[in-house]
Amino acid sequence: MDKNNYFLINISLLHRCGQKYYDKLLSDTNINASQVPFLILIYENEGISMQELAARGCFDKGTITKSIQKLEENGYVQSVPSFTDKRIRNLYTSEKAKNIIPQIYMIRKQWWERLTAGLDTSQQEQFSFLLNEISEKARTYNEADEKQSLPIFGIQKLTLLDYPSKMASTLFCGGCNMRCPFCHNKGLVFLDETMQKLDNDDILSFLRKRKNILEGVCISGGEPLLHDTLEPFLRILKSFGYSIKLDTNGSFPERLKDLIEKGLVDYVAMDIKNCISRYEETCGVSDFDVTPVKESVSYLMEHRIPYEFRTTLVKEFHDEKAIREIGKWLKGADHYYLQNFKNSSSVIQSGLHSFEPDELYAFKKILEETIQQVDIRGID
Repeated sequence: MDKNNYFLINISLLHRCGQKYYDKLLSDTNINASQVPFLILIYENEGISMQELAARGCFDKGTITKSIQKLEENGYVQSVPSFTDKRIRNLYTSEKAKNIIPQIYMIRKQWWERLTAGLDTSQQEQFSFLLNEISEKARTYNEADEKQSLPIFGIQKLTLLDYPSKMASTLFCGGCNMRCPFCHNKGLVFLDETMQKLDNDDILSFLRKRKNILEGVCISGGEPLLHDTLEPFLRILKSFGYSIKLDTNGSFPERLKDLIEKGLVDYVAMDIKNCISRYEETCGVSDFDVTPVKESVSYLMEHRIPYEFRTTLVKEFHDEKAIREIGKWLKGADHYYLQNFKNSSSVIQSGLHSFEPDELYAFKKILEETIQQVDIRGID
């Protein structure tokens, strides 16, 4: 992963280093870095209420209360009941605070100069502008708006392969509860902050216009069942008349059952990462509980809708013993695909190896002892 794109980590680093800088230079004042924003806001807005203070900086009530209490105890702030509403307390700086504010302003200026050293005036202004814009978006963020959207980060507008016997589009949801080393969609797993989420309205507009041409929509990932917004999105697709294929790792059997029984999914492709005894190492999650996966397998094998199981085969994780165990586990399944691993720059772990065609056919023969139909994908 590109470390330069770790926005969250960079913001955290700026915050922590800034705290250390302020704490060091204010060590003889009994003011710590976390109290500085409150003190400045009160000084520049004498008489501000705690409610207004919370709104200005998106602070939670507990954080404000603790900081103001400390500033009062140390003689920097006074809390006075409002003349119009005794339930509201207005905040004022003391003479002691007014005498130290110039020092705090100077520390703030010195820290800014350290951070922007080497940047010309234009670059500093651009940085300041972008930071203000991003901060305002964070301040006015509406969680309700976010919850209405399915996080889709990619679309294949036409596929003749993903949905058996149908012309379809494939949508790629972000986020996954697994970290399979051989996964070729690491961007959808780790979700680099710079990845652009596709607008749901644009996607739905495209699919609405193509509903007389396309027959189905494949929902892939990542792991689509992570998202509560999947169901309302599927309802819209069904209203267009589409058949829905869902790709899943089987970790959420209750959600899978619910969507199927509501008629929102018509075909399921479920990944079988490995035999049960090697699931943990293959899915990249320590102490992984395979019970939900087994429940999803059992449910699909009740033949409520068409389904397929599939396994991406990697030499480092699969062998004849594992294949035989999978065959016993999936005994009686309708359709099982062996997918040959293909290395690329988008794979989570580099240096993994694929099998030769004759090895894949040997595995196929073993599996055909217990599974009705076994096919191979990914052989050139």
